[in-house]
Amino acid sequence: MSASATIALLGQPNSGKSTLFNALTGLRQHVGNWPGKTVEKKEGSFSYGGNEYKVADLPGSYSLSANSDEEVITRDFIASGKADVVCILADSSQLQRSLFMLADYAGIDAPCFLLLNMADVASDQGKKIDASVIEKKLGIPVVPFSATDIKSYDTFYKTLEKVLSKNAKINVDDLAKQYESVKGYREICDLIPENTIEGYSPMWLAVKVLENDEVVLARLKNSLGADAFNKIEEARKNTNGAVATGGCKFKWIDDLLGGAVETKEKKVSLSRLDRIYTSKTWGKAAVILTVLLGLIASFIPALPLMGVGEAVLALKAPVMNGLASVGCPEFIILIAGDVIIQSFSYIFKMLGFVFGVTLVFGLLEEVGVMARISYVFDNTMGKLGLQGKSVMPFLISFGCTMGGAAGARVIDNWGQKVLTIALAWAVPCGAAWATIPMLSAIFFGPGAVGVIVAILLTMLVHMWITAKVFGGKLVKKEDRYGMIMELPPYHKPKWGALFRYVFGRTKETFVRVTKVILLVCGIFWLLSYSPSGNGGLLYRVGLAIEPVTKFFGMPWQLFLSYIASAVGKEGAVGVISALYSGGAYGTAFTQAMAGGADTSNLSSLLLANVTKPEALAFIFAMTFNMPCVVALAATFQETHSAKWTARIVIYYTVVSLILAFLAYHVGMLIW
Repeated sequence: MSASATIALLGQPNSGKSTLFNALTGLRQHVGNWPGKTVEKKEGSFSYGGNEYKVADLPGSYSLSANSDEEVITRDFIASGKADVVCILADSSQLQRSLFMLADYAGIDAPCFLLLNMADVASDQGKKIDASVIEKKLGIPVVPFSATDIKSYDTFYKTLEKVLSKNAKINVDDLAKQYESVKGYREICDLIPENTIEGYSPMWLAVKVLENDEVVLARLKNSLGADAFNKIEEARKNTNGAVATGGCKFKWIDDLLGGAVETKEKKVSLSRLDRIYTSKTWGKAAVILTVLLGLIASFIPALPLMGVGEAVLALKAPVMNGLASVGCPEFIILIAGDVIIQSFSYIFKMLGFVFGVTLVFGLLEEVGVMARISYVFDNTMGKLGLQGKSVMPFLISFGCTMGGAAGARVIDNWGQKVLTIALAWAVPCGAAWATIPMLSAIFFGPGAVGVIVAILLTMLVHMWITAKVFGGKLVKKEDRYGMIMELPPYHKPKWGALFRYVFGRTKETFVRVTKVILLVCGIFWLLSYSPSGNGGLLYRVGLAIEPVTKFFGMPWQLFLSYIASAVGKEGAVGVISALYSGGAYGTAFTQAMAGGADTSNLSSLLLANVTKPEALAFIFAMTFNMPCVVALAATFQETHSAKWTARIVIYYTVVSLILAFLAYHVGMLIW
């Protein structure tokens, strides 16, 4: 065996690929996009027995047909020979359905082995699986496995070494016999010589021709002569294609499992909880309540890290005083206190919430609740071109948009993930909801309820329009599928695997988010800094463009507060208070972010200086502006695309100003 080998992980969504990938690679992994494609590419490495292994977590898909970019990328990567061995994962609790990927893989020329993952869940269901029976029929190693159980990995490593040394490949003879019954199969197969397309057998290509796989048809047209290809086209006419070949695959799977699976008779019935979740009357309400309770529970494990944020902030005064005592220039002192310490305090506070959300919702996924949440909302989300998993990021975003963006990582399709995050930005976060009622009550009294209702209605319309604007580019019509799934049984969580995942993701988030926040907050501070404390480039620009900002219903003070809201909603109100009371803009924002801004006289200041239409314009502009710099960092982290992150930022900036304009002019008609 060579000193370095590449392993490709292949499996349907929810087969446990990500759990295995994270357990193997730990933090030795990176995520990006495949060249020229908006499809997520996960790669990592690990060492075992003195050898270095590379791991490619291939995009999750239900088959290897050309129904999506994910599926084409997956099969081409395998057939290209870039992988020394393919690890195919199947869900032991739903073997017949999850082995469809194996049946679709058979005929691709690459060494492989089969992991029967979630063996513990299958055992809890009363299923006893004899892997040796399946192994004998397939001709490749078949391993009962639990990706969440660290004790299972010794068997995995030994099997990996065995496959690499023996070059094990699937015995497809029985599957080929099944295909012989399909009209046109034999004729098409005979027209395709060996190695027509490297990595694919004539059997596999003939099946894809019958399934009307456009990518395969195009490649065969280029590889074969016109005469042979025309005969293939003639042979596939009037065949029932995918239905017939799909039936053959399931018959092969049934034969494969024959004598290998023993199931104890159990009364099959929905649990009391599932009767609620799947209820047409109460299902959606129960799911929303579950997520909201999870959101509230997330604050409990978040408290220690939030406490660290407060402790970091407490260092600000001593550090600044210490630097001053040794004669450090004021500019450096302010950068240390107002940028570095202030930013790290903010980072730890927000990171605490991300840790809490990842832990609580990771636990819900471990025990099987997340599958119910996805199932209940799948049809509803499908109307936006999304899948049921998207509902969780939307609901989490009511607490924190960063948590919503982080929650989108459970979505397998990259385009649907980015679209989910783009729509989640339209959901006002907890910091916005702390500000909206207060400002509305100051200006509109009992009418504040109407403003809040208008905000919620605007949010829904905003999400619908955003889905139309971005959906066409992110999710093609043919890719707009929901989830093919059975509800998995509830099971006990593997705490070790869960905490390894949570701490790993939290560390990764900390590293990536810190870079973005320090950069953005540093730039923002530099633009607002002036030696006198009263001025700065941003301040002067705000004054200069006031004729333009008033077009959107905002005097320069409100407009600069609107800009501050893009860094953090917490800062917007404090900046308003400082500017209307004659304070320095350069320090107002950092004080407000720390929660230290004086807002005791806010009501009288605003009523004396701001009209009702201007207030309404600001409320809408602030609410639907970019959520915060932390959400920006999380979006970049999850999308791995500076281009799409920038598009979302520009889009929300433009839309928030349009909404401010509309709100202002509606307000002018009313007041």
